[in-house]
Order: sequence, then structure tokens, then C-alpha cells
Amino acid sequence: MNNIRPQDQVNAFDEIDRAIVAATQSGLPLVAAPYEAVAAEIGISADEVMTRLQAMLKNGIIRRIGVVPNHYALGLKANGMSVWQVPEEQVNELGKRVGALDFVTHCYSRPQHLPDWPYNLFAMVHGKSRDEVFEKVQVIADLLDDADQGHDVLFSSKILKKTGLRISRSQ
Repeated sequence: MNNIRPQDQVNAFDEIDRAIVAATQSGLPLVAAPYEAVAAEIGISADEVMTRLQAMLKNGIIRRIGVVPNHYALGLKANGMSVWQVPEEQVNELGKRVGALDFVTHCYSRPQHLPDWPYNLFAMVHGKSRDEVFEKVQVIADLLDDADQGHDVLFSSKILKKTGLRISRSQ
């Protein structure tokens, strides 16, 4: 077993880390004990896999470990990016409130590009139908109240494969 402690891995990224990233970058195995499966594949303990992943998160080597659902497979065929024009001085506060809604999968601010693009707050909403998405967007509009200075919904026309950087086990 490698004896590198997380606090010693500030800028370390060794072959074991590379193997962990390569083994998990397409998703954790869909088994009852995914970290044990990764560990068996690499030849280390599950505790070391988890310790190293935590260290990589802490040190910014990886950004997150999370679920990337296929919304279509879940029956959510209407995927709408709601775009909002809100007062710039309120965008962070309002974004936190909108992002806390259980049906918003991600929410972020972006700069406006006036006069063509007045929107500065974006919130992704999924539904089984466009009508369901519009109902959820209305909930956001009600939450924003007078801060909603205009909005729209942009529906996706096809699903794109969501992937990040991919690495191989060898350099």
C-alpha cells in the first residue's frame, strides 16, 4: 500500500492517481460497492481510492464527484435552459435562491451582451413535457417577482454526450 498521506499530496499526481481517474472518468461502476471495484481493478484498497479521491478534490486536481444523469433515460424529454434578465446587483443572491429549487439542476450567471442578449441568470429545468418545464419556469418567475425583467426558455433539440477531459492510464 502506498503511504502517501492526503496532506502530502498537495501537488502530487502519480500513476496510482492517474489509474483512479482513468478508471472512474466514465463513471463509477454500477455495483453495490463501486470503490471496492475500482480498487480491485487498480490493485489497491478501497480506503486508498477514497483517500486519494478526497485529496484530489481538496487540491483541485478533480473538481467534483457527482452523478451525470441521462435525463432522456429518466423520461425527462423536455430540457429547457431558462434565461433571465435580473438586476446585476442581485444576480448572485437570486441565483442562490433559484439554484436551491429542487427541480433546477444547475444555475449560474453569465455576462449580458446588450442589446442582443440581456440575460444574466441561467437555470436548467427538465420535465416530461414542455408544458411541465413551462410550469416550473413559472415557479421561478414567481420567486423572482419584480426582479424578473424578462426571460425565455431555450429547449434542447438533441442530447449531447457530457464528458470532460479524458486521460489514459499511461502518459
